[in-house]
Amino acid sequence: MSNYIYGKNALREALLSKRVNKLFVSNYDGFSEWINLAKKNGIEVKLINEVEITKLIGKGKPHQGIIGEIKEYSYASLEEIVNSKNSCKYPLIIMLDGLEDPHNLGAILRTADAVSANGIIIPKNRSVSLNDTVAKVSTGAIEYVKVCQVANLTQTINYLKEKGYWIVALELDKEAQIYTNVKYDMPIVLIIGSEGKGISRLVLEQADFKVYLPMSGHVNSLNASVSASIMLYEINKYRKE
Repeated sequence: MSNYIYGKNALREALLSKRVNKLFVSNYDGFSEWINLAKKNGIEVKLINEVEITKLIGKGKPHQGIIGEIKEYSYASLEEIVNSKNSCKYPLIIMLDGLEDPHNLGAILRTADAVSANGIIIPKNRSVSLNDTVAKVSTGAIEYVKVCQVANLTQTINYLKEKGYWIVALELDKEAQIYTNVKYDMPIVLIIGSEGKGISRLVLEQADFKVYLPMSGHVNSLNASVSASIMLYEINKYRKE
C-alpha cells in the first residue's frame, strides 16, 4: 500500500530530503516550487484532478491540490538517537508514554526540531506512529527529528540511565515540584504521558525528577503538545550554557 504526504510545507521538506517517489498535482499553476524540486531530483510529476487526489489519500484531508507518494516512514535505532550530536552542551531526548493523537505527535516533532532535541522515543504498542497526519502537523520536522520505537519503555529508561541521562517526568504527582525549580544542566530524558491517563506507574517510578506546570484557571490540564513545548523550552535554556 502506498503512503502519501500532503500539506505544502511538509511536502517541500519531503522533496528536499528525497523521500518522494512521485508528485501529484491538480494543476501546474501555483505549484512551481514543488514541481521544480521534483524535477531537480528526477521525481515524476503527474497531473490528476482533486477527486482523484482525494481517492488516493482519503476524505477529510486538506491536500491543497498537491500530494506526494513517499517511501514508508522509517524509524531510527535507540543507539542512533543516543549517539546523535548537535551544537547543544547537553543532549535532550523526549519519551512519549502512550500518546495516541497524531496531531500531538506532529506538534511535538515541530518543537523538538526547534530546540534541536536529539530524538523522540515512542512505544511500539498502544501509541501513535508516524503517518501522514503527523507529517502534515509537523510542517516538515518529521524529516529532521529522529524517532525511535521501543518494545519496553522501562528497559529503555534503564539503558539511558546507564548512558548518563537523568529522567524528568511531567506529571502532577504528590512528589512533583514546579518545573522551574529544577536546574536542567545535564543530559535529560523528558517523559510526557498520554492524553488521558498520563504516565504509566512503572515508567513514573523510574523518574529522577517529577515536575508539574502550575495552573490557576478552571481547566486542570494542558494539551500534551503544549505541555511538552513549555518543558522543552525551559530545559533548552540550560543546554546553551
